[in-house]
Amino acid sequence: MKYVTLGRTGLNVSQLSFGGIPIQRADAANTKAVVDKLEEYGINYIDTARGYTVSEEYLGAALEGRRDKFILATKSMSRDRESMARDIETSLSNLRTGHIELYQLHNLPEKDIGKVFGPGGAWEALAEAKAAGKIGHIGVTAHSADALKILVEQYSDRLETVMFPYNIVEDQGRDVLALAREKGMGTIAMKPLAGGNLDDYALALRYIAASGVCDVMIPGMGSPEEVDRNAAVDLETSFTEAELEQCAAVRKELGTQFCRRCNYCAPCPNGIDIPSCFLMANYTKKYGLADWARARYDAMPYHAGSCVMCGACEKRCPYGLPIRDMLMDVARIFGR
Repeated sequence: MKYVTLGRTGLNVSQLSFGGIPIQRADAANTKAVVDKLEEYGINYIDTARGYTVSEEYLGAALEGRRDKFILATKSMSRDRESMARDIETSLSNLRTGHIELYQLHNLPEKDIGKVFGPGGAWEALAEAKAAGKIGHIGVTAHSADALKILVEQYSDRLETVMFPYNIVEDQGRDVLALAREKGMGTIAMKPLAGGNLDDYALALRYIAASGVCDVMIPGMGSPEEVDRNAAVDLETSFTEAELEQCAAVRKELGTQFCRRCNYCAPCPNGIDIPSCFLMANYTKKYGLADWARARYDAMPYHAGSCVMCGACEKRCPYGLPIRDMLMDVARIFGR
């Protein structure tokens, strides 16, 4: 396993690291098996979040007796000092630890930046927790290129790391991530497989490693088999011309309007599992699994055609997707 220094944090982390979103779809026993595999391969950086339902709790239990082998990162959507202070304490309790190496402001949009760094903002609680030894370093995650630019250009003195989507089809943050590295910030690639939309995981992970702008990548891994698969990728091999052409073809096919399955659109007031609707449609369109996908789509309690066009999901989507139109496309595919 290759290790890198995560910016001025000084943390020595595995270049291939672990994203904790899928853990919430698993159980405690599976989580322990996943962490066993991480330890086996020397994958020492674990990223989770307050918003990932049971992810912190499952990981905390799985880390019992081996906490010192891992670097923990978590994050909170809280925007004010009081709420952030509470979330830090909850994370410490859930993760069964007295110290979290990196605590991040989660999914910070441009409109909230002033509030977070202003008087009574969430950053104050993070700074206080750092001074108290409860957290080691402060970072931020963002989905908007405009927000990323502001955070790196104006707040690099208060933030030690930045996490942003970076993959074969999403490289809009390249220049700002390069600037972040120049300023000594650690850079973390989220959504390395574009939310599961990139089939060739080895090509996808190697693309990020070769980018020169990301220190660490955190693919979500929900099973021991996924850890085996990702750990086997050689991140140091150079790209061939044929592989660059392959990346260009993937970029052209997928475009930018696709669901990353981050689930920030939830909950739908009408009960629709929006990411699963898009996933089943993709299985039909991309993989020729129409019968298989239809059976699973039909088994869902609510379908895309149940959308009442309220637009609540679109207000939450960090990628600005036209979710209502996309759901109607799904309804046309499956007839409901």
